[in-house]
Amino acid sequence: MECAGKGRGTRCLGAPRRRCSRCGAVAYCSASHQILHWSDHKEECKRFEQQMKRVDILNDFPFTFSQEATLQVLEKETRCLFLSKRGIHQMGMWLHECSCGASVTSSNCSRSNDGWHLPRILCPCTEPVSPMSKQLSGWKDYHEWRCIPLHSPAALLLHWPLTIYHAIQLAGLGSVNHEFREKLYIHYLGPEKELLQLTVFSELHALFPGVHVHIELVGPAIPLNRDGESIDLCNHAHCLETDCSCKSSSESMSMDVKTSRTSKVTLQLRSGLYHDRYRDIAEDFSPHLVIAPNAGIAAYSSWLPTVELIKETKVPAIFSDYCEEACHLGAYCISIITGRPLTFPIQLNPFRQPMVVANSALFLPCYSNCFLFGI
Repeated sequence: MECAGKGRGTRCLGAPRRRCSRCGAVAYCSASHQILHWSDHKEECKRFEQQMKRVDILNDFPFTFSQEATLQVLEKETRCLFLSKRGIHQMGMWLHECSCGASVTSSNCSRSNDGWHLPRILCPCTEPVSPMSKQLSGWKDYHEWRCIPLHSPAALLLHWPLTIYHAIQLAGLGSVNHEFREKLYIHYLGPEKELLQLTVFSELHALFPGVHVHIELVGPAIPLNRDGESIDLCNHAHCLETDCSCKSSSESMSMDVKTSRTSKVTLQLRSGLYHDRYRDIAEDFSPHLVIAPNAGIAAYSSWLPTVELIKETKVPAIFSDYCEEACHLGAYCISIITGRPLTFPIQLNPFRQPMVVANSALFLPCYSNCFLFGI
């Protein structure tokens, strides 16, 4: 945790142990730094106070490991320890879930075909036992449908495809009468860590049976030597067990029982910024949805031309971020650019990653894909 008044003319006197008595979201090394920072903090203080009142809701997950993955991680129990206890530390897709894993920039953007490294009972390595009978409203619904116990850590990776699923429902594109009954085109902006966990997107087979899901992943983190590469996810990510049907090359993917169509998931990698690459991408197809996970809109000026482009195309766009405050700042930037309020107001994502992310500036809980909003 850093002193909120760091850099205010004088050097910090020590650890930031003096928290704001009103919001409790920021801390200071001294009274002098708190006083110096008040001119900036007074506008956000009341907002932080309201956000801190919702901390218990943010930390509310149905998993048996929820306290371990939220409060204990915040109290300096590391992600590494959590993963080690489950035998998945630095294994396959899990390598990038802790600080000692390889970074995207230092890697070759691996296809991550190592699978789950979990027993089959703990992961969705095969087709669903039964069709989805209702729209999924949260992690409990998903785990019941996929017959996965609530002590499984699989949700730590599944939040990527489940956030796409929820964004489609939020944008009103989930109707069976919608035009994407056969094909669903998504522009996915700014991928980073998920580039090393691409196999997890094969769960879209189960979430959209009988649909061809095509995702254009566009962002500067994609290496130039992978630009234009197409990846077909023909199978679910594999489990640990050698005798599981997920190892069979003839495994059939999700099928729409009404039409007898099998699903298909393809990923296309595009290096660069969206507004620079859009013309090339749009020559092939226009998207049904734009989604930008953990966008950080207020932090990067490159979002300005991208938001302007999205406004012009009139395609629904859903953004996510790590905490409510980041969404608030991002929504303010969007309203300035577009000249109108959000179409999809800031709201908690029921499929946020159920493990807290450390925040060096605020005591607000942060989770990957925590809140959603959009235009």
